[in-house]
Amino acid sequence: MLTRVNDLDTHFTLCGEGEPIVLLHGWGTSAESLGGIAKCLEDRFRVFAIDLPGFGWTPPPPVTWGTRDYAAHVEAFMESNGIHSANLLGHSFGGRIALALAAQSPHRVRRLVLVASAGIRGSLRSSHYLKVAAAKLAKRVFSFPIWGRLGERILSTVHQRVGSRDYRNAGQMRRTLVRVVNEDLRNILSFVQAPTLVIWGDRDLEVSRYSMEIMAGGIRGSQLEIMEGAGHFPFVDMPERFGKLLRDFLCRGET
Repeated sequence: MLTRVNDLDTHFTLCGEGEPIVLLHGWGTSAESLGGIAKCLEDRFRVFAIDLPGFGWTPPPPVTWGTRDYAAHVEAFMESNGIHSANLLGHSFGGRIALALAAQSPHRVRRLVLVASAGIRGSLRSSHYLKVAAAKLAKRVFSFPIWGRLGERILSTVHQRVGSRDYRNAGQMRRTLVRVVNEDLRNILSFVQAPTLVIWGDRDLEVSRYSMEIMAGGIRGSQLEIMEGAGHFPFVDMPERFGKLLRDFLCRGET
């Protein structure tokens, strides 16, 4: 399905009937990656899964966006689809967006689920700063026109060696990636008012337990669930256990 949001043709999937829930995917994926979650919830909820700008079938934002720009886009999407408030689930990059929306517009979010959520910056090793310095130096030197295609090849080699997988594959979204990963959202945790479930797999190599504990500790009354044996995609690694955790949380208090 397609809806026009802030001059962007925003694609999404919709299934089920009932209370609305909006699903936000991780970096480099799309709404399709959350299809299993949508299937798990469609008997009780009206499930919206969005292709965030720059992913899936939705075109990139017109300028470099930060987390709050994405949160504003999701809020505008909800408004355009007649959703005053909804449950909100975000995975990884989608988690940081869900967190920002819940903090800046509490009235929009009934219950919040953060799955292996990004948003807390950890301490960086000295090797990271050396790599960044090397990349900046290479860009400063080899960007001059005199180097021509040789300069382009050298810069490409440097990016391949010092950049993360997401950075290497980001293409025209690279500046947005750099901006969002450098945003630390711990200062907005206390503004979240919605009941919150934080889910993390203890074999996750992308997000640390330390950051999940900070996130859960900063959101008043939140619940942290650690899935032993699951990685960065716990809903893929252990779908039945994940589904039970999710449904128990979302349906709590219902008769």
